[in-house]
Amino acid sequence: MNLNGAVSDHFRITPAQKAALSRLRIETIDDLLRHFPVRYGDTAEARNIDSLDRGASAVIFGKLSDLKASKGFKSHMTMSTGTIEDESGKLQLVWFNQPYISKMYSDGSLVRIEGKVSERRKTGELYMSNPRIERIAVMPIGVGDSLFGEDGESHSLYPIYPESRGVTSSWLYHAMQKAFKSGILDEIEDPIPEAILKRYSLPGLKTALIWIHAPQKRDDALAARKRFAFEEIFVIQLGKQKARKRHSSQPSLKLEIDSSHVREFVRRFPFTATGAQIRAIDSILADMGGDKAMARLLEGDVGSGKTAVAAATTYAVIAARKQIAYMCPTEILATQHFESFIRYFSYMPIQIGLITGSGCRKFPSKVNPKGWTDISRPQLLKWVENGEIAVLVGTHALIQASVRFKELAYAIIDEQHRFGTAQRAKLVRKNQADAALGSAPIDPEAALIAAEGTGRPVPHLLSMTATPIPRTLALTMYGDLDLTLLDESPAGRKPVITELVLPDKRDETYEKIRRELAEGRQMYVICPRIDEPDPDKEAAVIAKSVKEEAKRLKEKVFPEHDIGVLHGRMGPKEKDRAMEDFRSGRMRILCATSVVEVGMNVPNATVIIIEGAERFGLAQLHQLRGRVMRSDHQAYCYAFTETVSERSIERLKALQTAKNGFELAELDLAQRGAGLLSGARQWGVSDIAMEALRNQKMVEAARKEAADMIEKDPDLAQNPALQARAASSALDSHFE
Repeated sequence: MNLNGAVSDHFRITPAQKAALSRLRIETIDDLLRHFPVRYGDTAEARNIDSLDRGASAVIFGKLSDLKASKGFKSHMTMSTGTIEDESGKLQLVWFNQPYISKMYSDGSLVRIEGKVSERRKTGELYMSNPRIERIAVMPIGVGDSLFGEDGESHSLYPIYPESRGVTSSWLYHAMQKAFKSGILDEIEDPIPEAILKRYSLPGLKTALIWIHAPQKRDDALAARKRFAFEEIFVIQLGKQKARKRHSSQPSLKLEIDSSHVREFVRRFPFTATGAQIRAIDSILADMGGDKAMARLLEGDVGSGKTAVAAATTYAVIAARKQIAYMCPTEILATQHFESFIRYFSYMPIQIGLITGSGCRKFPSKVNPKGWTDISRPQLLKWVENGEIAVLVGTHALIQASVRFKELAYAIIDEQHRFGTAQRAKLVRKNQADAALGSAPIDPEAALIAAEGTGRPVPHLLSMTATPIPRTLALTMYGDLDLTLLDESPAGRKPVITELVLPDKRDETYEKIRRELAEGRQMYVICPRIDEPDPDKEAAVIAKSVKEEAKRLKEKVFPEHDIGVLHGRMGPKEKDRAMEDFRSGRMRILCATSVVEVGMNVPNATVIIIEGAERFGLAQLHQLRGRVMRSDHQAYCYAFTETVSERSIERLKALQTAKNGFELAELDLAQRGAGLLSGARQWGVSDIAMEALRNQKMVEAARKEAADMIEKDPDLAQNPALQARAASSALDSHFE
């Protein structure tokens, strides 16, 4: 058995198990060893059923029976019910809004149940409501067997691994046992230098693997998790610091900028620029006038005016007679920014282009100098290559090999977290001759090396994001960029009135909204799903769908208003039509998924309903709420929730008390854990490293060690193991 060997070469696995392992990102033995427990069970904490008391929190091992799905007589709430039995007695179990439980488990299943014991008032019968349930292979007598000790030695902690349908925690436990018994630990090389391990009292790799998969005590498990968290952040930082050093060493297009002309352009804004916007513009212009290529992240809260900063700095590049590329993650956003730039620059004699997967446009039109026109792709590409198009806005289509610039001086990436490092590198290298590079690989390292080889300057890079990011995450994920914050809102803008709406207040809230719509305003309704869910599948019942909710609202709540839908499965033309109907006011209510989260700008939309608010992170809820922070009218956000969890309700109340998105992001990190900020894998690092982001000292230490190492050994030639890990991290460590 070797680290790079495929799991399928060493274990008998079915097609279903292979698919499950792939979903868990387990392809090799190394992947298996780095699939860490999500928590630990302790057989010493288990209770017999006959010893339970009302109000006690308990762990029970036993056999399931009488499983079935049903609906409440009065509430019509779906539920699963069953019984767990051990040698001492039986206990009733009930799961509300989880009918899938009765499908996932069967009578006779051996399980571990953990929850709080309740008592029925009428009968005095004890039961558990919504307990955590996990399948086990054997009853506890076998759980404590030591993986790595001598025969007969045992301990009560046992690992519980993240699962996927087809691969259980028990299967992973036994697979790990086989891997360790093969002697694989003796072949492992620790990529972290011993001096660093000693400096921060971190265990070596072999010890850490034993401690994390089979801890004798919880302190060992915590020490191992700390080591692996540090390692991952350290490796990410190596890649970031290496990219930073490489980028700063390249020649740039030093621009001659007349600041007085830029200030005059800013005075043309239909609003007064904030102090934060002026400072951001000045910082970017100073970078552009320097000898090194700019690499800067502009991070602003919702509605803080990032587009205006991009426009002002774009003006400076236009005045220097160079080209600008503006890349957006979606066609809706690209089209919106194209139209926004037309408004900013329509008085100037320049041409602006738009390129997406759906087609191309150019401003101005020969027929209508005040409007744009559709043009062919070859014609647009020709005008970009000969320099006639000064500003090119686009989606991923902008970085295709066929798009060549005459002299690209400024690359802007909007919602930067939605692009990978490789895509960013491809945009940066656009100033080089694509023909000379041929079909160069998209690996970011190779792309930058290829760009350097041409000897031509790289464009200045401005990445922008409206996603609130905790400081520790920014230090980790954006270590290769200088950071500029927009932390002021435009003068006169009113804060959104946010209300948390429980089921009994739904009708009352609809009447408030009806009055707002009667005054001519518009509304978004956000749902977690596109289609009506399958009630037999996990968490489906409590997740409203766009299509069914739009139908229900039209038939039962707002029959007097036209209601449209918008979601990711619609074609580009359908999306454009839905958005145009909403922007123009023909459609008063837009029922959508979180596709509207980024950049949608309809000033007359002043109300947003978010269904299933408990299913979103606070930062994402703030982003969605930002869709109605687009005018001076009072805006309202109604977070509808079906949850009965006090903890979830307290978390959602932070929407009403936090001052801004940055504060909400920190709260999300503290309350839910980093891995749940916007989905377990969205940030591009593992859950164990995300936990470490709560520890600013650890993040700063990893950053310092990485910077020192790159300064002494830029190519990591003295540590091949780290070199390989850092190269892999450069591809993976970005938001999805």
